[in-house]
Amino acid sequence: MSDFDQVQGLWDAAAARFGRIDIWINNAANNTPVQKFMWEHSADVLESVIQTNMLGVIYGSKVAIAGMIAQGSGFLYNMEGFGSGGEVSAKNAMYGTSKAGLRYLTRVLIMETKHTPVKVCYLSPGMVTTDLLVQTIAPGRETQAERIFNILADRVETVTPWLVERIMANEKAGARIAWLTQPKIIMRFMSAPFRKRNVVGDLIRSKA
Repeated sequence: MSDFDQVQGLWDAAAARFGRIDIWINNAANNTPVQKFMWEHSADVLESVIQTNMLGVIYGSKVAIAGMIAQGSGFLYNMEGFGSGGEVSAKNAMYGTSKAGLRYLTRVLIMETKHTPVKVCYLSPGMVTTDLLVQTIAPGRETQAERIFNILADRVETVTPWLVERIMANEKAGARIAWLTQPKIIMRFMSAPFRKRNVVGDLIRSKA
């Protein structure tokens, strides 16, 4: 995603095979391999997160918007994450910064594509049990993380069909399709003492 020619090549190969691309989702993301304060990471680690999460989204958006204008229509979705809504967490500086920047970029692209056939939108899956999520756990805090993740997180197989259904039904530019909304978060915490979930335990134990 940080190599523009490869991103353009992905579009060209998909367009050659399928004829057109109606939906493009900028989903690729990276995080620091361990939780540290920002200044404790090497420059290479800092650069890798920004190259994937910011430059990759910029390249993907550039390629998709240009291609969709040329073909006459299309939807571009940028995947939000922690930091998109202004959340702040120590030892998560680079990922959060990249997602905050993604929110701004998407807002601007919605404005800039207003008079084009391209519709730019937000996609927010919430906490999904992937290696990227488990990667954010600080050593020694696996038990606490498992407790929170089992309240708020969901499996890929649960979230993905829900998102796809709404992507396919959406017709509006600027739409924000969000799985883990604020009311859902509140209900999850209220019901947690009475509803036991295990959606992330195996991933955390494999990390340990």
